[in-house]
Amino acid sequence: MLFRRRNRPTRIERLRVAVWPRNSWARSTRYFGKRVLRLTATPHAIALGFAAGAFASCTPLVGFHFLTAFALAYLVRGNMIAAALGTSVGNPLTFPFIWAFTFKIGQWIIHGRAPKADPHQVHQQFQQGLFEKSLDALWPMLKPMFIGAVPLGLIVGTVSYVVVYKSVEVYQRRRRNKLADKGAGKHGRLFPAPGNTVEEDGSA
Repeated sequence: MLFRRRNRPTRIERLRVAVWPRNSWARSTRYFGKRVLRLTATPHAIALGFAAGAFASCTPLVGFHFLTAFALAYLVRGNMIAAALGTSVGNPLTFPFIWAFTFKIGQWIIHGRAPKADPHQVHQQFQQGLFEKSLDALWPMLKPMFIGAVPLGLIVGTVSYVVVYKSVEVYQRRRRNKLADKGAGKHGRLFPAPGNTVEEDGSA
């Protein structure tokens, strides 16, 4: 195959790239942003899909964020590709803070008080429970995280909808105007306006 790497990356390298992109998070964020803007759908559908993905990324359903995003996007009639891109809101940089916030909000809703929770400590405890695959060990954390994910997901989803809707609307409007200007220029070259033609002098 053309352009295939001569030395195949190891599993550790593939895992590192999945957790930390080669071209930095800033460049990856710009890439995802362009992908969202260039989707072929209405701004409302794209924004709804992205909001569904953002909401799904706030849940503790690690490994099922794509399926959750697709299900939500289907229910609200959002764009499926935008939903997949919206799950990028949840990434190794934001997960510790998302899980800590959902845990604290859930504890506050259940018990009426929010305990002090260090994001990295909650992250480590949650990951440890996932690796142990013990529901008994996970449930004390999962229950408040599921409950806290709803209000946090609604906030993140709403903000994402507004930002994406406005961005896509502006991008599509500029693109339409650019195509219209290009079409008008091409039309003007094919059919010159009266008075702009060069008259022949009739000399042989």
